Amino acid sequence: MNVENVKSQMRKGTLDYCILLLLKKEAAYASDIIQKLQQAKLIVVEGTLYPLLTRLKNSELLGYQWIESTQGPPRKYYKLTEKGESFLNELEVSWQELTDTINHIRNN
Repeated sequence: MNVENVKSQMRKGTLDYCILLLLKKEAAYASDIIQKLQQAKLIVVEGTLYPLLTRLKNSELLGYQWIESTQGPPRKYYKLTEKGESFLNELEVSWQELTDTINHIRNN
């Protein structure tokens, strides 16, 4: 078994959650999302992010707004919808339960 494969699957499993957490704080342009994820050491490329943002938007968890840019064409800024906030709250409960379980197993 390859540890890199397992680590990759773990990152993929948390990517939706991390994006929703970022957008809970403020609306963001796709390249800003990538930059923040990279700063957190969660490496994501545009080819991964755009389909994920589209899926989250189609699920009505995200909305977007076009904002004029001083450096070119308007930019699409993604934001959490009310449904997205509710979904994120559910994920936060699940994440806490999962970390509690892992910590229990690790410490016993």
